[in-house]
Amino acid sequence: MNFIQVAATILLVLGGFFYFAGTVGLLRFPDVHSRLHALTKADNLGLGLVCLAMALLGGSWRGAAMLLVIWLLGLLAASVSCHLVAQAALEPAAEPPTPRGDP
Repeated sequence: MNFIQVAATILLVLGGFFYFAGTVGLLRFPDVHSRLHALTKADNLGLGLVCLAMALLGGSWRGAAMLLVIWLLGLLAASVSCHLVAQAALEPAAEPPTPRGDP
């Protein structure tokens, strides 16, 4: 194994660790906001490390650029969806509608 393969293996293991840590945070933290924080931060870092490892193993600048675009789109999607879920969690729950005829 050469240096690039060893570095890519280390990056893949670290990326998997951060994915695992984000999943544990999602399952263990008590409220919505801390769960979202753990999940988005850890998963974004994990995705970045995995994309970096794949770029090292790919060996081409075009493939590395495509992986960078994938990582940036993942960051954008995670931040937008996290913001929407957090905003919905702050809104008060709507009362269920009462059937007609009940006072």
